[in-house]
Amino acid sequence: MSELAELKKKIPTQIAVLGGGSWATALVKILSENNVKIKWWIRRKSDVEFIRKYNHNPSYLTDVAINPRKVKTYSKMVDALAGVEYIILAVPAAFIPSTLKDLNKKHFEGKKVVSAIKGMIPDENLLVTDWMERAFNLPLGQTCVIAGPCHAEEVALEKQSYLTIASPDLGLAQSFANLLNGRFLQAHAIQDLYGVEYCAVIKNIVAMACGITRGLGFGDNFQAVLVSNAMQEIKIFLDVVYPEKNRDLNSSGYLGDLLVTAYSQFSRNRTFGNMIGRGYSVKSAQIEMNMIAEGYYAVRSIYSISRQHNIKLPIIEAVYNIVYEHANPMVEMNKLKGLLK
Repeated sequence: MSELAELKKKIPTQIAVLGGGSWATALVKILSENNVKIKWWIRRKSDVEFIRKYNHNPSYLTDVAINPRKVKTYSKMVDALAGVEYIILAVPAAFIPSTLKDLNKKHFEGKKVVSAIKGMIPDENLLVTDWMERAFNLPLGQTCVIAGPCHAEEVALEKQSYLTIASPDLGLAQSFANLLNGRFLQAHAIQDLYGVEYCAVIKNIVAMACGITRGLGFGDNFQAVLVSNAMQEIKIFLDVVYPEKNRDLNSSGYLGDLLVTAYSQFSRNRTFGNMIGRGYSVKSAQIEMNMIAEGYYAVRSIYSISRQHNIKLPIIEAVYNIVYEHANPMVEMNKLKGLLK
């Protein structure tokens, strides 16, 4: 290896992380294991100042120690973006337009954008990568998405975890995966950006369905059938909306992500659904959780897209009817029982 190549290898990769929630905090912890410098933008100035002083996020994953030698916090986004190679988006999809409203395409020139968001832009029914392309003229080849079975809470505990990085540019996906690989996490690269991104969105809706049925008192047998049918619905949806010959839905970036979100106690979408099944209104469940369940917004987008393409998705329709049409959860799930196999 040449001296120049050796020197470049020693220079830390500059990364901006946008968002101050649990997943953003987990990503900061993962990346800090490797040779990086992180510029972390957080909306609340009080949180920025707290982390600078105490090296912990006061609001999310409070036990995670933040390495001050590798991580600097910012309250001004343009300062966080200056001079970085990668920009990681880790705010809820519903807030992406307002979060980035003061930026223009020049802020993204020459940078790779990584979406760590498992949701869609409400009302526009757009994936985050598509919205970025439209809003900032950002080529898909400069973007990648993070997916896979990896709850932030388990990252905080350094439990063995796995991620899938998807991009049309496999080299980009692999380069970013290399930045994530470490003691307790393995990441691998694939090219199916849309497949991974849509699957990550739909699995949150499925988790809501699982939570609703659990809240209603349905057992493990029904949930197993629900999840297996949900995987079939994901395949039907993807085969119509974005077909891909070599897609393997049984891999961890698809099925693994679905399973952990549907079954885990850490799944906020499952928790949200569980509260609805137990009798909470959608509004009261949102207020009590004080966290964003991406599935709430996603189900309206996926339902709308499925109607446009004339795709029949009974699980998606059931959750949509409960959440947006105020259908009785027990009545709706009893209808669904007869449609599952």
